[in-house]
Amino acid sequence: MRDPEFAKEVSQNNINFEIAVQVRNLRSNLGLSQREFAKLIDKPQSTIVRIKSGSMNTSTKLLSKIAQATKQKVRIG
Repeated sequence: MRDPEFAKEVSQNNINFEIAVQVRNLRSNLGLSQREFAKLIDKPQSTIVRIKSGSMNTSTKLLSKIAQATKQKVRIG
């Protein structure tokens, strides 16, 4: 029998991992350190660390802020 809570958690972990990879690649492509990237998006460096580790459920509001600060577009899906 499939546990819906477990499936939901696995799905969220997959989303968090994908966001972590995309944010890391964006930061790397911009040639910024974590500290510089955090300053650019006006967030503490600890936020970047949590995104990178996949331990943060990143909100669409934060993704939008990152996109705006880096002149990118958010694509969900």
